[in-house]
Amino acid sequence: MANIMIRRDAKGSYQFYLPKRDLEDTIVSMEFDTSEKWGGEIKLNNGGTYYIEPQPAPARLPYSVRARRLDAAE
Repeated sequence: MANIMIRRDAKGSYQFYLPKRDLEDTIVSMEFDTSEKWGGEIKLNNGGTYYIEPQPAPARLPYSVRARRLDAAE
């Protein structure tokens, strides 16, 4: 599992950042994106897929969380 950071850009899109690899990319889909349930499987623009344990949405962004990589694309 890796520590990642998620923030919103000026257009309102979620941005994914993995400091260990200096990887920054746009999140194109998130399995759960409501105030009660946020996270699950997230897909990146580069084809990578990660999993964040579903949880209540963070009060504010940027937000650091642990994520598990589901595939090897990067």
